[in-house]
Amino acid sequence: MNLLRGFWNSPIGPKTSHFWGPVTNWGIPTAALLDTNKPPETISGNMTAAMCVYSLLYMRFAWMVQPRNLLLLLACHASNETVQLYQLSRWMKAQG
Repeated sequence: MNLLRGFWNSPIGPKTSHFWGPVTNWGIPTAALLDTNKPPETISGNMTAAMCVYSLLYMRFAWMVQPRNLLLLLACHASNETVQLYQLSRWMKAQG
């Protein structure tokens, strides 16, 4: 019970934006992962490239912000970067 109370009241617990921002952010890599089953012709190269830049910037932010939010924010954007780079490679092959 103390562990749960400690998490609840921590500086990155569920009473803070350090928790809920990253949790809702997981929708981005989830959507990109689900889109891997769609034809590559439906991929927007510009938007996918923008998402790659976005994730790189926020990975840096996740590392620099105090308290560090590695599990939620950094892991989320690293996952998104991976999926977006895969989608970008699919788009490039389709253009080819």
